[in-house]
Amino acid sequence: MQANVKVFTHIGLQQESFSRHAHQAREKPRSSPSMSRDLLQLRDEGLFCPAGEFWIDPWRPVPRAVVTHAHADHARAGMGTYVAAAEGLELLQLRVGPDARIEPLAYGETRQFGAAQVSLHPAGHIRGSSQVRVSVGDEVWVVTGDFKRQPDPTCSPFEVVQCDALITEATFAYPVYRWPPTQQVAAQIVDWWQRCAERGTTALLLCYALGKAQRLLAELRPLMKDPVLLHGAVTGLTDLYRDAGVAMAPTKAVGDKRGTELAGRLVLAPPSAFGSPWMRRFDKVETAFASGWMQVRGHRRRRGHDRGFILSDHADWFDLLRTVEETGARRVLATHGQQEVLARRLTELGVESSVLRTQYGSDD
Repeated sequence: MQANVKVFTHIGLQQESFSRHAHQAREKPRSSPSMSRDLLQLRDEGLFCPAGEFWIDPWRPVPRAVVTHAHADHARAGMGTYVAAAEGLELLQLRVGPDARIEPLAYGETRQFGAAQVSLHPAGHIRGSSQVRVSVGDEVWVVTGDFKRQPDPTCSPFEVVQCDALITEATFAYPVYRWPPTQQVAAQIVDWWQRCAERGTTALLLCYALGKAQRLLAELRPLMKDPVLLHGAVTGLTDLYRDAGVAMAPTKAVGDKRGTELAGRLVLAPPSAFGSPWMRRFDKVETAFASGWMQVRGHRRRRGHDRGFILSDHADWFDLLRTVEETGARRVLATHGQQEVLARRLTELGVESSVLRTQYGSDD
């Protein structure tokens, strides 16, 4: 347990606080380990609430889906009705189609479905991202969806929600992952772009088109006056953020620009553009990737990029542990990512933990 003591004291969480947490958990009746009797259950379609007859981020068509955010692995077309945060309504509509029936909820607003009360709370992942709080009687469960604790000017900040059971993502559940300040990363990107410009080289920065690109543009806003050029997959989404009042650096579409028209410019594009015919428009180009995976140099080498910038829209290892403690959850189910690592560490710290295998992926 000495290693755990070092980890928690390093981030200001004392080992004795987790010991008290574990002791309190032992004094309370615990939920059955069988998912068949839990408030939220894993079905073929996804995570199901029998008391309210709804699913959370289902991967197959269902009558009612409560959706945490608009990334493709969480928001899928074909549901009867969607319930989602009003903040990201325009993004979800774009994802699931203009004819989809969507019931918007303000953060903190409560909706009754059968015997279950449901409310959405900011997850800080992307615009409109939500945690789902479900209560039946005195029992409260929270599903984090994807979340982060770092400040982000493009979306509402993460809100700690007290609960009995927590279903949390575990994308970056390794102690090596700890994110640097975002402003520091933005300054590094500007420095890289300026060095490329001095050589007449295009600086091509690859990042996820929804959420990551807009966050980068918001952080770059005070640091650069030249317009950032955007791949077509990024342009429309950025327009939606701008229409919603999010302040970002000036942008222009790459459009038909080629060769010398792109020399010395900073270009944002999705990872799928790398190695595609779209890349032929560049004469001299240096590529970089903005992702939490860039914390480990081996990931950058395997992806074949010149630079890597550490920027993630998921919680790092320390914020995962901090969030578990602050929610007061006495039971934790870890899903998608390094769920086994997180569940094992929490078990060592005295928190009842297990793995919940879902079909969610990583947009990072």
